[in-house]
Amino acid sequence: MKLITPFQVNSFMLLKLPAAFICGVRLKAIDQHKARVTVRHRWINQNPFRSMFWAVQGMAAELACGMLVMQAVRQQNRSISMLLVGTQATFVKKARGRIEFVCQDGLRAKIGVEQCLEKTDGVQFDLMVIGRDEHGDIVSEFTFNWSVKARVKP
Repeated sequence: MKLITPFQVNSFMLLKLPAAFICGVRLKAIDQHKARVTVRHRWINQNPFRSMFWAVQGMAAELACGMLVMQAVRQQNRSISMLLVGTQATFVKKARGRIEFVCQDGLRAKIGVEQCLEKTDGVQFDLMVIGRDEHGDIVSEFTFNWSVKARVKP
């Protein structure tokens, strides 16, 4: 089983998700348990209050947990659909400088994907992502609700 690499994802973003790429969203590391995405506050991704726009934070946070779900799906020898069905966010502090979004729910994503192979109606599960600034202070917290379902073979 081949793991997803940051180079693959960042190259994909350049071609298929140009808004995220232009805003500076980058996958820095991924393994079986966690993914780490960074984005630096710049003119292109700021809001009128001179902090990072909430949607840019959302893109980075979704990428962090979405890559863990995608990696868990790739580990199976089945066709599995994945869909983001809900999001909840809390913004604690102005996001300035380099913000790092970390999702440590790789095991939860793997279990959810494995469970969907046993059920016909799919499975939903939540993954949490924490955004921290360069000082280690939490700037935002996201919870993403994912739905995964095994596709029926014809």
